[in-house]
Amino acid sequence: AASDVYKRQKLNNDLKKFESEICERIGEKRYLHTIRVRDVAIDLANIYGVDPEKAEIAGFLHDCAKIRDEKKLIKEAKNQGLLITEEMKRAPQIIHSHLGRVMAKNLYGIDDEDILNAISYHTTGRPNMSDLEKIIFLADYIEPMRNFDGVDVARKLAKKDLDSAMYFALNNTLKFLVEKDKYIVVETVLARNFYEEMSLSLI
Repeated sequence: AASDVYKRQKLNNDLKKFESEICERIGEKRYLHTIRVRDVAIDLANIYGVDPEKAEIAGFLHDCAKIRDEKKLIKEAKNQGLLITEEMKRAPQIIHSHLGRVMAKNLYGIDDEDILNAISYHTTGRPNMSDLEKIIFLADYIEPMRNFDGVDVARKLAKKDLDSAMYFALNNTLKFLVEKDKYIVVETVLARNFYEEMSLSLI
């Protein structure tokens, strides 16, 4: 509806007010990453017929809680009322995603469930993600400064088929985590198996 479009445009303008606050919280390097993710997310949204303004907002806010100091991160999580689960303790790198959702809602007035979910699951993935969730996950994975084995394949797949790109990215992520002997959250394994089944259904 036209009122929704107006509301989102106003929100995008409002978000500009928070640029320096977010930059200060996450650091300039991470902030520049955020801008690149936002831009890739808009491009992918346009390819797949997803609302580009939603992609812009979710891309811009996906790392809004990526506080570098882990003690400060956990303190902020407690301040915002986020329950730190056992999985978060085992894999602290996922905390910022869930905290980002809370902060997007509490500090930046985001109440769109799809945007909030895209922020929540941009690190772990999950089964049966919405197109916007997949776009933010992949935009984070393939933004132009990413440089790892397979990133070019991921970039090509992301422009052809979101589910195939998710399967590739999740497989690659799991391989990396196993090689580094890191704890793997259940959500990522479930997501990988979901997209593996999706890929089989295409054969």
